[in-house]
Amino acid sequence: MSKQAVHQQLNRQIKQEKVQHHLLKVVDEIRVKHPTMAIRYLYYMIKPDHQQMMGRDLFEVFCKQQHLTRPRIHSFIKTTDSQGVVRFENLLIHQKPSRIDQYWQSDISYYQVNGIYYYLTFIIDAYTRHIVGHHTSKRLLTTHTTIPALQMAIKLRKQRRFDDLILHSDGGGQYYAREFLSVTQKYGIKNSMCKYPWENGKAERINGIIKNNYLRHRKINNFEMLVKEVDRAVSLYNLEKPHIELNKMSPIAFEKKLLNLNQAIS
Repeated sequence: MSKQAVHQQLNRQIKQEKVQHHLLKVVDEIRVKHPTMAIRYLYYMIKPDHQQMMGRDLFEVFCKQQHLTRPRIHSFIKTTDSQGVVRFENLLIHQKPSRIDQYWQSDISYYQVNGIYYYLTFIIDAYTRHIVGHHTSKRLLTTHTTIPALQMAIKLRKQRRFDDLILHSDGGGQYYAREFLSVTQKYGIKNSMCKYPWENGKAERINGIIKNNYLRHRKINNFEMLVKEVDRAVSLYNLEKPHIELNKMSPIAFEKKLLNLNQAIS
């Protein structure tokens, strides 16, 4: 086998692992509401053949390999170096943020509209709770999820380098894809990954807040409406939602107060 063929095979394996990781996440969330739903019906709900490059038979084989023929209480796909997967050290263990742009935390979730699953990517500043980047997409590709969300965050902060910034996430393939790492390396951002969901709690909670506190109270009929409603929800959250941890201020109001204090000190 040629060197090029080996690289192509490795890229296919990494791409497949990205799909599998997020399919597991979607299946687990569906099983919370439908504990006994059969694999075939899970397939009809998710429709992975359109967006995940996985047909019905392959989906059923995958679910059986993951022991999804009966309800799962919890799942977390472990990545392995032998498959060419990168797992970064968890740099946030026992750490608490003390300033803006010290830790960003990110996660990808899904939202169902008329039986079709779309994907929501959020990046939150761990100190100010500010959603600095987000993106709504039809596909789980890195270029459709983590990269546009990160580019939004970088554009918002208007910095050339972020040498003291850590970007923390789960082990999803979109966070170790070469395209994504080229962006973090370009801006000096350090990558960090959790092993368990509760080690990325702030990002996980943002998913629930945006979906349950905002989106579910709006009438959303298609992807275009979902994009607008996610933008609206993020704006309301950042500008208006008070947080006890932020002295009952919104994330943006808290950041403005910090900025004024820093300017007064300097």
